[in-house]
Amino acid sequence: MSSPAERYAAARRKAAQAAQFPALDEFALELGFDLDDFQREACQSLERGSGVLVCAPTGAGKTVVGEFAVHLALRGRPDDPVPAADATTPPARRKCFYTTPIKALSNQKYHDLVARYGAEQVGLLTGDNAINGDAPVIVMTTEVLRNMLYAGSSTLQGLAYVVMDEVHYLADRFRGGVWEEVIIHLPASVTLVSLSATVSNAEEFADWLVTVRGETAVVVSEHRPVPLWQHMLVGKRMFDLFHDADAARKHDVHPELLRYTRETVRRLELGEGRSAGPGAGRRGPRWRGPMRPDIVDRLDREGLLPAILFIFSRAGCAAAVQQCLAAGLRLTSAEERAEIRRVVESRVTAIPGEDLSVLGYWEWLDGLERGLAAHHAGMLPVFKEVVEELFVRGLVKAVFATETLALGINMPARCVVLERLVKYNGEAHVDLTPGEYTQLTGRAGRRGIDVEGHAVVVWSPETDPRHVAGLASTRTYPLRSSFRPSYNMAVNLVGTVGAEPARALLESSFAQFQADRSVVGLARQVQRNTETIEAYGAEAACHHGDFDEYFALRVAIAEREKAIARQGQTQRKAAAVASLERLRVGDVIRVPSGRRAGLAVVLDPATGGFGEPRPLVLTQDRWAGRVSPGDFTTPAEVLARIRVPKHFNHRSPAARRDLAAEVSGTGLDRHGGRRGGRSRQVAGEDHRITQLRTELRHHPCHACPEREEHARWAERRRRLERDTEELRQRVSGRTGSLARTFDRIVALLTERGYLARDGAVTDAGRMLGRIWTEADLLVAECLRRGVWNGLSPAELAAAVSVVVFEARRDVDERASLPRGPVADAVDETLKLWGEIEADEAARGLTATREPDLGFAWPVYRWARGEALAKVLGSGHEIDGEMPAGDFVRWARQVVDLLGQIADSGGAAPELRSTARQAIAAVNRGVLAYHTSA
Repeated sequence: MSSPAERYAAARRKAAQAAQFPALDEFALELGFDLDDFQREACQSLERGSGVLVCAPTGAGKTVVGEFAVHLALRGRPDDPVPAADATTPPARRKCFYTTPIKALSNQKYHDLVARYGAEQVGLLTGDNAINGDAPVIVMTTEVLRNMLYAGSSTLQGLAYVVMDEVHYLADRFRGGVWEEVIIHLPASVTLVSLSATVSNAEEFADWLVTVRGETAVVVSEHRPVPLWQHMLVGKRMFDLFHDADAARKHDVHPELLRYTRETVRRLELGEGRSAGPGAGRRGPRWRGPMRPDIVDRLDREGLLPAILFIFSRAGCAAAVQQCLAAGLRLTSAEERAEIRRVVESRVTAIPGEDLSVLGYWEWLDGLERGLAAHHAGMLPVFKEVVEELFVRGLVKAVFATETLALGINMPARCVVLERLVKYNGEAHVDLTPGEYTQLTGRAGRRGIDVEGHAVVVWSPETDPRHVAGLASTRTYPLRSSFRPSYNMAVNLVGTVGAEPARALLESSFAQFQADRSVVGLARQVQRNTETIEAYGAEAACHHGDFDEYFALRVAIAEREKAIARQGQTQRKAAAVASLERLRVGDVIRVPSGRRAGLAVVLDPATGGFGEPRPLVLTQDRWAGRVSPGDFTTPAEVLARIRVPKHFNHRSPAARRDLAAEVSGTGLDRHGGRRGGRSRQVAGEDHRITQLRTELRHHPCHACPEREEHARWAERRRRLERDTEELRQRVSGRTGSLARTFDRIVALLTERGYLARDGAVTDAGRMLGRIWTEADLLVAECLRRGVWNGLSPAELAAAVSVVVFEARRDVDERASLPRGPVADAVDETLKLWGEIEADEAARGLTATREPDLGFAWPVYRWARGEALAKVLGSGHEIDGEMPAGDFVRWARQVVDLLGQIADSGGAAPELRSTARQAIAAVNRGVLAYHTSA
């Protein structure tokens, strides 16, 4: 207990602070809780007139600083003159824009500020909504502010503060450049408040902010208001990752955890040695970790719910919910179930009943009523929103989510579980970085609710506890700029400030700031690599002859073998496609590989032209779905024929059971007599390989007893030489790289008529300046050439979809298109893209992404009014039907581009009218609900 003297001194300090920072004192009184030190420091910097960069962990309360900027704007300048005739006139109010990276965050922040300041003081501007756009406080997505700056919007008048929430999004490779555009282009009179997750190069980012924005205070806090305890679940036992806080600082793993995991690995290895009986795999007994329902049940018993369980797979999230349901898990009371049903039914009333059944509504509702749900980008947006609302309210207790949940709306939990420390990044399976681990586990611990948060990593033999300790303790989440000039940006910059000032602006970007700093380090790395290459060369030297020459022969043989293998794969794929195209209803075939290997009967040959043939089949295991040529290592062979009922319903379990029994009744062998079935082409049959191998055998170094040791050193040198050459190119390309790229873009735009020779922006350039999409130049060219003129609304939606859609994973074959005008328009679009790509290649520019035809059929059918089930089934997906969430997201992007076309001065009046009709045709059903939500 403090003494009277100490209390008196504290009161004096508080009074002095109130006198020095009156606005902060007012703001703090309204909050109802004491400010943390970092919040107070940042707010004081703001009141002094400085910009501020705040870096703090998830859930630490960074947004309080942004809300103080709102308070300052509404409060007005303390030195604003008050007319003598009317001393009661309040000071003039200034504006504050509060920007967020995603619409969901904008909507959430808008409702928070309305609850605090009233609806008349707060507005919302996103791609979907425009509410009270003249309000002194406007919440918006960052792209909206960027567009305002380029358009010189009158809404910018009186702007005093801009809050950039989640400013670390500028590292996003698709949208990050928008943040830098805004920071560079904001008027100097605007005070910038940047709120970021904890990053390891905050000082570097702040140094750049000072160069472009002037005085900027840096406030970094790594303190979590709710302590986070790290655990590992090994089988059925839960261990603390660290013994205490001191051990956590030193990365010292709990000794008992290390001992137990080593003993477990040892037992597995011993078991591997004993498993030599018939049918035993070479790797011995496989580790079986705890089942997902058991993990949830354990968290429930230990009082660690609500929890988010991160599973880096959409299918894995859905499967986890089903596993918990099958295990009979129930986490809710009768009252909670009734409230869950009430919330759900109130939110889905606008969705037609037939669509709900297609969307798996009843299974989803069953999970919700038991307190279980999945959360991923493939879900219908309204389903995700309901899950978020119920989780925040504590009605849903366990959510299985992909990592997309780590970035987004405020959805904290008591506990976070990581099933694996590896995720698929769209190209390969990669380890989680320390920054990603911190973001995922940062969800654990709800301020004001939980005394502590908990993060649990599920152990497997591949998971080293020391690696987890490193992830949990490392402050390495560097902010890396993803900024690069685009065609739209170039015409807007030239139109706003002129060509030379535009060049200077690009040179002031964070991307160039980082590039210039990094060249020194890269040059040093090149020097070190060069010395290492010389050392490797000495180790690879052979006294029998020229080993470089010998190694070059080995490399040539390996590359030739790879080329032959690729050629054989292409031929096998073509044969499989041809065989699938010949199938008819009732044909019994054998699926040779994949998860659905075995006998199957064809239900629908699917020769209607949706790209490669993907027949609908029923396997003898009662699974019904579409198979693709990728499932066939050899051509599909018709082994028998059975009768399929005319109106067979493959969604009926009873119907599937009966027909699968008929398939099994054919007596055919499930796997056939051959294994694998791949036609092996002996590499030696190739004349060039035979020649190379002869040269290899006759080379003097072939007889060297240390030949393989020399080859290992030569391979290391080859890889390092390749890496070093890439480094040299990066060094030469980085200095002044953005300005050079800008010059090339300007030259291309001048040649194509978007900029005049004197640097003025033409009418075509002004049209390009109002197209906000990744393929901006391609869209502008399509409008100028009239590619989309004369199309019906549904045809237009399909035709424009190819420039916005991008499949989640690469598909080898080209998707099919509706015949007639759509196919003609897309062919013309592809021809224009080819011309643009050739121009870009000639100038060394990054190529515009090739149009993707995979969404044309779904949006075409939807715009024609067809049923959702049929629409989702026509998607060009590897894994079957297109997820509803993906359909809504891409349809929204098609609608956004159609809106730009409808408003474009460069489009023909008839096309603009058709675009408006297409928007109305697409905005129905699940899309209409999403628009109004």
